[in-house]
Amino acid sequence: MDNLSVLKKIEQQYENNLPFVLYSYPKKESVNFILQKDNLVYDTESSFKEYFIFSPFDRKDKNICIPLEKSYQFETIYKKNNFEVNEIKVSEHANDKNSYLKLVEDTIRKIKSNKATKIVVSRKKTVKLKKIDLLKLIERVLNLYPKAFRYVWYHPITGLWCGASPEVLLKTNGDFFKTMALAGTQKHIDNKIIKWNLKEKKEQQVVVDSIHHSLKKITSIINISDTYNHKAGSLIHLRTDISGIIKKGNIGLTNLMSLLHPTPAVCGSPKNYAKTYILENENYKREFYTGFLGPVNELTNKSRLFVNLRCMKIENDMANLYVGCGITKDSDPLKEWEETSHKSQTMLQVISLML
Repeated sequence: MDNLSVLKKIEQQYENNLPFVLYSYPKKESVNFILQKDNLVYDTESSFKEYFIFSPFDRKDKNICIPLEKSYQFETIYKKNNFEVNEIKVSEHANDKNSYLKLVEDTIRKIKSNKATKIVVSRKKTVKLKKIDLLKLIERVLNLYPKAFRYVWYHPITGLWCGASPEVLLKTNGDFFKTMALAGTQKHIDNKIIKWNLKEKKEQQVVVDSIHHSLKKITSIINISDTYNHKAGSLIHLRTDISGIIKKGNIGLTNLMSLLHPTPAVCGSPKNYAKTYILENENYKREFYTGFLGPVNELTNKSRLFVNLRCMKIENDMANLYVGCGITKDSDPLKEWEETSHKSQTMLQVISLML
């Protein structure tokens, strides 16, 4: 099926309030489309074993699924275009900045009282749009960030979301699994030598240690790579790959998802304390930001799941951009604010023609 025909089907799906998702894996030019035939709400408690999952940050909220059995599926190669990327200037309200700085300051004090080693705090940046062009949105998400997991998701119960995530939550194939620790952020500047400070290195190690601790009891083999630089759009992160073998009969795929989510990279450590702190102090609901998404086949124990980072939700004529930072005792509130501003550029580039 040609691109134009598929995109027209997407437009019709959206106009008819029918769920759909399209996605492309990192460094791939093929795009997968899943178009649900009805507008019912399915979750992981349904009997379906093959589905695309859209999971929220807070596990008390339900996972939303698009079952393959209830959907049309297509795969196509998207037309590659090169877009000029320039920094998008969007005004920040002084109250928003002050509120986030205070949140970071309060979080640092909490960490220094030995309650946690890391807590990830975030904010929602709302930008008014002149118009919403779904096909332009799809084109820019796919083309701007070819090294990321790119997606556009719609469901009447969740609204329209899109993103370009650099972070794998979990990849499984039978008993084999692969995940990653991703932390630390710098703005990419051509020909600049990347240097990481002690705060950033410690933050990365907290993520590695926490994931290792969560998995060591259920794995027969676990391998941890050296840490290296990972470019994601206009940003550079520290990355460590973690892989291994799950003990036979030890844990199901849905339980493994729950064991890893939320990772210290989007929540903190210890996880339960950090999560409670986030829910009580961020003063907005993350919804599906820092949740996860991707295709799952429980019959073969295959999955390819990504953390929902560098994402936004579009409601009416407003785009809600979600950005956050990992806070440790060594954090500088102003630098953390600047980091969230850098991260917001990822989705601002996507909607630049709609501003």
